[in-house]
Amino acid sequence: MTTTEQPPQPPSSPLTVGFDLDLTLIDTRPGIKAAWEVFAAETGAEIDADLVVSRLGPPLEQEMAHWFPEEHVPEMVVRYRALYPTYAIEPSHPMPGARDAIEAVHAAGGRTIVVTAKNGPHAELHLAHLGIEPHAVAGGLWAEGKAEALRAHGARVYVGDHVGDVRGAATAGALSVAVATGPCAPDELRAAGADVVLTDLTDFRAWWESYRG
Repeated sequence: MTTTEQPPQPPSSPLTVGFDLDLTLIDTRPGIKAAWEVFAAETGAEIDADLVVSRLGPPLEQEMAHWFPEEHVPEMVVRYRALYPTYAIEPSHPMPGARDAIEAVHAAGGRTIVVTAKNGPHAELHLAHLGIEPHAVAGGLWAEGKAEALRAHGARVYVGDHVGDVRGAATAGALSVAVATGPCAPDELRAAGADVVLTDLTDFRAWWESYRG
């Protein structure tokens, strides 16, 4: 796990809400597609970048294993990540309602933490580029592993788009709020145990105000 953060707050501190990054707060598909296309050209590998961005969520190593033998995955991950800042940050943009969702929590005196499978430095680049300012960022965590950061920060709510996010929230004992903006359909998110399913983050503020009330 990589983290950039203020010290975790005690349980008596304001409510902390965790958010996933890819396809929850930020539409990284344009940038990730561009990075994979450059990566494919450099390596000579035949990679379907559209297929790659259709299944975002799991760690990069899992996706890389679809295109390279297991023994080459670590070095390919390093090469791809070296290209990422140049090609993936600029084209990406906020998901609908993302800024408002963060602002809604902050306006109520709450804290926000981004917990993502993406490595921490790249997650921070995305957030800084778009001017989205959570209190902390924890990278390199996937599915149940996300509970590590959620527990450390006392997060009582976790918002994500993937069934892996639902499992992470459950493992941490947090309320799972799912948004149907990623690869998982609403019924799939509900079947995985999501407590709340929203169409996207434009619905978050109304839900948040009701939850707090």
